Amino acid sequence: MSAPFTESTAARKELIADADAAGRIDAWLTAALGAEFSRNRVKALIEQGAVQVNGVLLDSPNRKIKTGDVVVIDLPAPEDPQPKGENIPLDVLYEDKDLIVIAKPPGLVVHPGAGNWHGTLVNALIYHCGDSLSGIGGVKRPGIVHRLDKDTSGVMVVAKNDIAHRHLADQFADHGRTGPLERAYRAVVWGRPRTLAGTIDAALGRSGADRTKRTVKREDTDDAREAITHYTVLERYGEKPDATCLASLVECRLETGRTHQIRVHMAHIGNPLIGDQEYGAAFKTKANLLPEDAKRAVSKFHRQALHAYLLAFEHPTTGETMHFEAPVPADLQKVIDALKAI
Repeated sequence: MSAPFTESTAARKELIADADAAGRIDAWLTAALGAEFSRNRVKALIEQGAVQVNGVLLDSPNRKIKTGDVVVIDLPAPEDPQPKGENIPLDVLYEDKDLIVIAKPPGLVVHPGAGNWHGTLVNALIYHCGDSLSGIGGVKRPGIVHRLDKDTSGVMVVAKNDIAHRHLADQFADHGRTGPLERAYRAVVWGRPRTLAGTIDAALGRSGADRTKRTVKREDTDDAREAITHYTVLERYGEKPDATCLASLVECRLETGRTHQIRVHMAHIGNPLIGDQEYGAAFKTKANLLPEDAKRAVSKFHRQALHAYLLAFEHPTTGETMHFEAPVPADLQKVIDALKAI
């Protein structure tokens, strides 16, 4: 692989695959770029829409490289320096020398990123924990082993040293298949699923050019990733004689942990989350079918009705199974109470 790339600008690299090029494009790019980028960094750039092949945006790291392919990488602008601590209140459920468990409120971004360099959970944790946070997650995500969307509330655990970080990360990667990890959510959805309990097994992938939005994909699609959600209907609101209802409270448990998994899966079966502007916007007018008090409560609710109420995991040092629950936040509880009153 001789002289595989040239720099056309300071923020762009152009690579041309030679006769020896073979295998997955992410692996080839990593080898071509040498020590400058790790394979995870290359994958992240692909997922962020920063890589083109022969003038076409690359949407999957799985694509095979071919001799003569022209690969262009647009490098992101330099990020802000390491996040600084900010005195943001935290609802701490538990803390010791290895980890901290918090109840994340809705509206709080987990880690800094484009448009959200300050006021994040990471900024709050740095202030609260000082130098004890693990650096293994990177300077932008110290100690973070899992995340919740900005507008999703609920229980989160954060590692405070490298050993705890690795142990917890392994548990989340396993999704509780062989260990005690347990994650459960409460969601308020439009209507009710056809069965009161079931499993949604539908692969997810990127939706178009949007690097964060997801959609259900055929399993043989390049970027399709296995996604499995187990659900149980807990309450039904405005139920009619034909067993349909206006809305339902559903418990969801994850067997995999994909971006927006619950939101996309519930929309996929025809029951999007109330308040979900991304995946349930077409159902917004259903609020007009509600009685006035419920209609008012739902109309004032401007986020997805999703709360990570339960988290269990094995403590990385003691081996004890830790179990935490967080009550539904006040804004979502108002919606539930209004629907119960129908």
